[in-house]
Amino acid sequence: MPINVAIIDFEPAHQAAFEALNHELNHEWIARYFYIEGPDQKPVDNPQQYIVERGGHILMAVCEGKIVGTCALVKEHDGVYELARLAVAPAAQRRGIGWALGQGILGKARQLGARRVEVLTISTLTPALKLYDKLGFRAASLMPEQPGDVRMVLDL
Repeated sequence: MPINVAIIDFEPAHQAAFEALNHELNHEWIARYFYIEGPDQKPVDNPQQYIVERGGHILMAVCEGKIVGTCALVKEHDGVYELARLAVAPAAQRRGIGWALGQGILGKARQLGARRVEVLTISTLTPALKLYDKLGFRAASLMPEQPGDVRMVLDL
């Protein structure tokens, strides 16, 4: 765990920070490589309803009283979850926060009884690919109509 960083469960009061991190970081690359549609925006605008209440989970990284990162676990179907919405504020990057969030969300997946966690990304996001590899994810074939050009899976 990085020094002075706490990984905590998402609460509705964290909505603004979750949204800000996802708009600031994830939307930049999503907008560059994909078309952002209404359904893609819903989990960012209302994570309680679209992630938590549907059986998923969200973690937040807090450093010196400020939320600096987030990571979501989205329930896809029985026993399969997607690691999504991983974002760390630029000023807090390269400090192990992404690793701590990833480890935390995988621990939560195990608690929820997940048998597999998947991640969808793009090949140009080298730091993300390295992180997912370090977390134990392995390359897998893309399914039809999945966004991105990289799918990685981790069997638990």
